[in-house]
Amino acid sequence: MIATVEKVLFLKSVDLFSHIPGEDLAQVAGIAQEVTFEEGELIIQEGEMGDSLYLIIDGQVSVHRETQELSKLGEKESFGEMAILDNEPRSASVTATSDVTCLKVSREDFYDLMSEKIEIAHGIIRVLTHRLRDANLKMADDSSPPNI
Repeated sequence: MIATVEKVLFLKSVDLFSHIPGEDLAQVAGIAQEVTFEEGELIIQEGEMGDSLYLIIDGQVSVHRETQELSKLGEKESFGEMAILDNEPRSASVTATSDVTCLKVSREDFYDLMSEKIEIAHGIIRVLTHRLRDANLKMADDSSPPNI
């Protein structure tokens, strides 16, 4: 079990929360629940309704749609940001590719925090914007004509 102080230090190292003062991160640490998954375990199923954000403490996951891998995520990265912001089905599945330890934050608790701390909302927006830009670049690269 991770102590609150360790959670705060970890959260400070995650891009999503890096610009938030430590005292505010104590509130996030207070609502973050430690969860573990075994290698090969399905963490999120595409199409299911999402209600949580996950922050990877240790291990790696694969983000995929059926058999197509979209990305690999590891320590200090997050997944589930989109579903925590809206009430739409998950856009992809996530499977543990090693044993994984995460902090899990529920939507309800997260909304309460965002209403008090706008910096948390800004962090989420930054991460989602970065991922959207990366996806756009990848699509542009995939659609370029082959060099002959």
